[in-house]
Amino acid sequence: MSHISSPISHEAPDANRPIQPVVLCGGSGTRLWPLSRKALPKQFAPLIGSKSLLQLTLERLRSLSTTVHCVASDEHRFLVKEAMDAAGVDGEQILEPVGRNTAAAMAAAALQAAPDELLLFAPADHHVPDIQLFASTVRAAIPAAEAGHFVTFGVVPTHPSSAYGYIQPGAALAGAQGHGVARFIEKPSPEVAANLLLQGDHLWNAGIFLVRAGVLLEALRAQAPDILASCTRAMASANVDGTFRRLDPVHFAACRSESIDYAVLEAHDRVAVLPFAGMWSDVGGWNAVAQLHEADSDGNRWSGKATLLHSTNTFVHAPVRPVVALGTQDLVVIDTQDAVLVAHKDQVDKVKDVVALLTRQGCEQATEHRRVVRPWGAYDSVDNGDRFQVKRLTLKPGGKSSLQRHHHRSEHWVVVRGTALVTVDGETKLVRENESVYIPMGATHRIENPGRIQLEVIEVQAGSYLGEDDIVRLDDSYGRVTLMHGSKTAAPD
Repeated sequence: MSHISSPISHEAPDANRPIQPVVLCGGSGTRLWPLSRKALPKQFAPLIGSKSLLQLTLERLRSLSTTVHCVASDEHRFLVKEAMDAAGVDGEQILEPVGRNTAAAMAAAALQAAPDELLLFAPADHHVPDIQLFASTVRAAIPAAEAGHFVTFGVVPTHPSSAYGYIQPGAALAGAQGHGVARFIEKPSPEVAANLLLQGDHLWNAGIFLVRAGVLLEALRAQAPDILASCTRAMASANVDGTFRRLDPVHFAACRSESIDYAVLEAHDRVAVLPFAGMWSDVGGWNAVAQLHEADSDGNRWSGKATLLHSTNTFVHAPVRPVVALGTQDLVVIDTQDAVLVAHKDQVDKVKDVVALLTRQGCEQATEHRRVVRPWGAYDSVDNGDRFQVKRLTLKPGGKSSLQRHHHRSEHWVVVRGTALVTVDGETKLVRENESVYIPMGATHRIENPGRIQLEVIEVQAGSYLGEDDIVRLDDSYGRVTLMHGSKTAAPD
């Protein structure tokens, strides 16, 4: 379909040349509602098997370096940390107080690097299953990046998609693999996309870049000096807390929101492109997710506990409970613990409109998930009603909550797995499986996991107010703010 070949040559570039991967973790992911929501964007949701796209991205980048930096929202820092732990990588998180698109995120990462450091920028929400081919393609781009080019990777198209931007390669580079970029093409109409595919040399713009930090900063200084200036001020006043580097909120909020394509690449004179011939998806909607699963003879695809009978061209995502599609045609069915989407496959691109409608209606499920990640583990809101709420707490080994108290509720903790170390009003004791402890209203308390296995606890709350902002933290290992009911500025984290 395309005459562009893989860029891998018999003479491999310096295999020992260090590359520093940087994952761009922004994005709201409303197109994959109800699995993806504002509190849990698509890059963090368990989408492929039990793994998130971010975890799979980190595992892919681990083939290049076990140290991977991430640029993420402060709100999602514990989700990023959870994915990094699961993927077996370490590194710093640069935390954005507000989203300002890829130009600002990449500028912040480059400001933290040495000028000659090779930075590989990769989105958190792409799926690239061929790890070896990906790593080989990236390493093939090292000579071009070392020579001062801003290298982007173009995916060899498999069909005339109007969902992606395109890159037209120009002249071959001298002394390095790849081509210059003749032009970038915005997302085209279906007719234009078909014509581009027929020409045989155009590539999908994957939004993955390899560039020396100094080259990126000089390009920003020439093409977007205002973005670089705002990020420089935000980084100079950043607050460092362990592996978290929080950008100054005032300076960063003043930054213009712009993609790196618009801010730099379309006007920069040293941009190169290398083709990537492997499978790639930006997982931009439920139809794209369906394509990641093998179809049966009737065109049906599914994941999880799905059963399809007398159905055609139907996709069912059922990770939690049995879901049966009987006699359906051209449907997408997405089941989660607290919301279900049923849509015609030709209408799933309008899911973001559904999210906007539910948000206006005040529906909590539009933005929030039952499961909420905390630095010590997570909790799942199992049930709630008038004056009561039931949660399932999971604490990872070594995890512990803040020392806190509540003004409006009491709590009962029942240990169902592992052993808990519980502190209530200064008295500490071990609580084992099938044992429980009562936390009176107003009592100072803390729970921690001193063991080597995950601790699971059923928490029953009772009282006149059960919101997460009824927390006064007296001591915390994770640097979180103190919350009090009625505060207009504090938010649970």
